[in-house]
Amino acid sequence: MSLDGKKCLVVGAGIGGLAVARALALRGAEVTVLEQADAIREVGAGLQISPNGFAVLRALGLADALRAAGVQGEAVSLRDYRKGEVARLDLGRLDSRDYYFLHRADLIEVLAEGARTAGVRIRLLQRVERVEPGPRPAVHLSNGAVLEADLVVGADGLHSKARQALNGTVAPFFTRQVAWRAVVPNDEGRGPEARVHMGPMRHVVSYPLRDRRLLNVVAVQERAAWTAESWSQKDDPMVLRAAFEDFGPEVQDILARIDEVYLWGLFRHPVASNWHGQGMAILGDAAHPTLPFMAQGACMALEDAWALADCMAGEGPMEARLARYQARRAERAKRVVDAASGNAWKYHLSFPPLRWAAHGVIRAGGRLAPERMMRQFDWIYGYDVTAEA
Repeated sequence: MSLDGKKCLVVGAGIGGLAVARALALRGAEVTVLEQADAIREVGAGLQISPNGFAVLRALGLADALRAAGVQGEAVSLRDYRKGEVARLDLGRLDSRDYYFLHRADLIEVLAEGARTAGVRIRLLQRVERVEPGPRPAVHLSNGAVLEADLVVGADGLHSKARQALNGTVAPFFTRQVAWRAVVPNDEGRGPEARVHMGPMRHVVSYPLRDRRLLNVVAVQERAAWTAESWSQKDDPMVLRAAFEDFGPEVQDILARIDEVYLWGLFRHPVASNWHGQGMAILGDAAHPTLPFMAQGACMALEDAWALADCMAGEGPMEARLARYQARRAERAKRVVDAASGNAWKYHLSFPPLRWAAHGVIRAGGRLAPERMMRQFDWIYGYDVTAEA
């Protein structure tokens, strides 16, 4: 079924919003994206696109642009916070080699250009006050304007107005973990690998960006002090360095290069009960915010975008098509969210004998059964949403 002439409003010009905008437009819809910022931009941070996310970008015709913008990952190195490498996971053992590290702003630019070339209109400075489901769903803006469409897609992130319209307000809970993020020069010439330095109640992830000229750095600490859930909250680099002062020389060298750092609290949100209502749907963080311990936030938004557009182009009444979208995505989303929520403790073992034993198991697995270690991720990386009917 074609979407020719159907008017779609997408709230939010992030990864999921721009991806679904292009996907809908390629199927014939007239798509407008509403973005509250004054420009399409992203904060300085990196992300990972694993093969399941790359499958969507390939199906959207953006594979070459993504490859040009990213660094193709070759390995993940798991390291003790003081003693060096514990195990090395060879990404070449995955069924697909399309695993990339890239700057979030570069992915946004690829998707924004892809949306525009598909005929999508992107309107800036559009602050949404509320979204109203209905036979003609409506978006109410802060300037008093009311926009109607055949379909409204809420891709408006953690504090989604669209999610609120479908599910009410549910308070998340603080996980007692905070994360710092920064980008520094890749002075040591790091190759195409991600490194995870694991320590007591803390870990640091780093990997190269932009032709390996930069390193993305994410440092996570368990602590009782509450921190706001905001990507725009700056912190003092000295506070970060003090929190990881007992980590080894490699981490110290990276942290010493940080001039600007952002801090945010990690909160656990429930997966939304209702992903759709009359004439509207939500996707990405609006539907299922996930902690950053499986590096799947961007990929899940891309999967949602494809599945929603695919279902909308199917047969039957709109309500049935929207219901198929949620049925197709909800179980997988919950499984990924749960896996990410349960993954942090593996990096943060604080009781020394337990940490030594766990690292010993990882070391043995990496040496004796590397193929098996990589196969445990098949359910994530080997999934291709674009191949589903």
